[in-house]
Amino acid sequence: MSEFRFVRMGFGPDSVEYQEAWDEQRRVHAARFADELPDTCLLLEHLPVYTAGRRTQDSERPLDGTPVIDVDRGGKITWHGPGQLVGYPIQKLPRPVDVVAHVRRLEEALIRTCAEFGLETSRVEGRSGVWVLGDPVHERPALGGLTLDLDPRTQDDEFDARFNGPEYAPSNAGQRREDRKIAAIGIRVAKGVTMHGFALNVNPDNTWFDKIIPCGIRDAGVTSLSYELGREVTIAEILPVAEKHLRDILENAELKPRTVERTAEQTAGQTVESPETEKATA
Repeated sequence: MSEFRFVRMGFGPDSVEYQEAWDEQRRVHAARFADELPDTCLLLEHLPVYTAGRRTQDSERPLDGTPVIDVDRGGKITWHGPGQLVGYPIQKLPRPVDVVAHVRRLEEALIRTCAEFGLETSRVEGRSGVWVLGDPVHERPALGGLTLDLDPRTQDDEFDARFNGPEYAPSNAGQRREDRKIAAIGIRVAKGVTMHGFALNVNPDNTWFDKIIPCGIRDAGVTSLSYELGREVTIAEILPVAEKHLRDILENAELKPRTVERTAEQTAGQTVESPETEKATA
């Protein structure tokens, strides 16, 4: 068990500019690496901003030239802003770092947070983050009067909802009864210490996501606690619950290094340096 502290940087009228939070992450990261601070999670709301991880493609960015901040986390493009609880856990992990295990812990804490509000969420194989699962395909409503066989998303790997009307927009995935992401995760691990983290949609205006291809995923959408529960949920309500489950999961986790498979040559005495930086995303 390791000590874990939470820092509430700012919410509502005190929402934090992205660059300010990024600078603070780097300051805390350096201090955590030097063992000058315990494991720390920064919690905040951002002013509206699009951020792009290193795998973001040009075709996934806003078509109208809206500014995007390119960052050093894994993953693709997403949006942060009012109504979204953002958390940046800065935690020292044993090396070689098990990045996937860290992501799974964040997912579990957010799944438990949603469950406490009465919303069942899940993981989707091959897609990190936290999801509300949609109806079986054959039970979903037809889009634009088209049957599933004529749905352009099943025929075109480069389908772009932004050219095809609001019925295909990521923010309308709930109406389509499709899988929809309620929390995104994108992290970076440098020198064995994590950065970046998660964004949980509490009560944002999800139409902000319609300007981009969120997380590079074209056949699903986004949702929020408020939409799924049919009532207004506030950041103030979610904050102590999220802190409780994050503390329970992150503080009490049995941290283990990633298992490294060795070749016969390495086993015979050769050594290979493990990478200093790893990334993962949702």
